[in-house]
Amino acid sequence: MFCYSEGLLAAFSTVLLAALVLSRSAVLSCLLTTGLYLVLRLFSLEPAPVQRAQLVVQPRGNPARIAHRGGGHDAPENTLAAIRQAAENGATGVEIDLGFTADGIPVLMHDDTVDRTTDGSGNLNSLTFADIRKFNPAAKHRLWRDYRGEKIPTLKEAVLESMHYDLTIYFDVKGNADKAVAALKPLYLEYPRLYNTSIVCSFMPDVVYKMKQADRNVLTALTHRPWSFSYFGDGKPRYTSCWKHYFMMMLDVILDWSMHNFLWHFCGVSVFLVQKNFVSQEYVRQWSSKGIQVVAWTVNTFAEKMYYENVLQASYITDSLVEDCDPHF
Repeated sequence: MFCYSEGLLAAFSTVLLAALVLSRSAVLSCLLTTGLYLVLRLFSLEPAPVQRAQLVVQPRGNPARIAHRGGGHDAPENTLAAIRQAAENGATGVEIDLGFTADGIPVLMHDDTVDRTTDGSGNLNSLTFADIRKFNPAAKHRLWRDYRGEKIPTLKEAVLESMHYDLTIYFDVKGNADKAVAALKPLYLEYPRLYNTSIVCSFMPDVVYKMKQADRNVLTALTHRPWSFSYFGDGKPRYTSCWKHYFMMMLDVILDWSMHNFLWHFCGVSVFLVQKNFVSQEYVRQWSSKGIQVVAWTVNTFAEKMYYENVLQASYITDSLVEDCDPHF
């Protein structure tokens, strides 16, 4: 069902005004605005009911604590050991990263390569499952001695482990929309409880859209960090070239505007994952008025966690359930 909201009306007004300024043609401006309306009207996806989404985001009725990459500070990230440790440390849910091997096996891996977290080397998509199964995902973790014998898990292994500990699962999909949908949809059909205990999230709107299009009952989320095209998470510019930097800043402005004004509606998301530095009470209120739950990442200090739990009443993703640690971007 297509409905107006304050954000959508603002989007139409902005498009109309921008078109008028750029084209100086009332006819062309009206056509562009009408085109945007028709696209949203015909192709927007219906989000899950607000009450159902709220139960998934806050399954115990209060802000959830979600272990980032399974809680990568407390145990080797994206491993079964991390999921078990997160449950033991009191996590409500886990965020895990979906990647694919050369032979198409869905596994847990955050980076494009295995170099940072394992004792192996190479691009994940150029290594077979048999190859990566030989690597130790705990090899470079600060607590590696406590986690000997860990293996890079398959997606299904991680899902079963998470369900065993009654953890909400945030599937973080970096790309490969078609592969991701092909891997996730059968899991939802095989384990229907996932519909009420998991969320598929991505920085890439096409991933979220295709997942929702394939199965309208799946809860989905857009992930966003403002200025991600032009700056790294720590605030350093991505590009030394002046023209490229400012071009990317322009793209950042367009993406941010799109995320907050119409992409959330077009993709039918129920949740918005945003970098913690951009979250405030007003920000949470604005999204709540649209029926969208806000989840922040990554909240890594005790003071921040208390702020999210007691003031914002918002769920958050953290690298550690037991102590303060450096931020992850």
